[in-house]
Amino acid sequence: MHGHQLTFYTLQQRMHGHQPLTQWLLTLAHEMGLRGATLTGALQGLGHDGQYHATTLFDVADQPVQITLVLTPDEEQGLMERLNAESVQLFYTRSPVEFGTTGHPGNNAPTPTHAKD
Repeated sequence: MHGHQLTFYTLQQRMHGHQPLTQWLLTLAHEMGLRGATLTGALQGLGHDGQYHATTLFDVADQPVQITLVLTPDEEQGLMERLNAESVQLFYTRSPVEFGTTGHPGNNAPTPTHAKD
């Protein structure tokens, strides 16, 4: 299958309504039936505002985080429409990807070819 990898960048402390934005995004991905979302924390980052952000021994609120999803074009459109409807402002990157699964019949992974000896 072909689609896009979307990676959203934010801080652990950001909220959407009464919950952390990262948790809201993961819940939204689940509610939309998306195949998954990965939350990755970083030790340090430089924000769009030019400020350094870092996690410390006593405080993780300023921790830079990424939420990565791989989506079909229809899933991507639905997610972006929802983010716009909720007025969520996030910096993101978008890259074309080919994806599939392994391990069961009916997957979308290409069949590997092997050179003959």
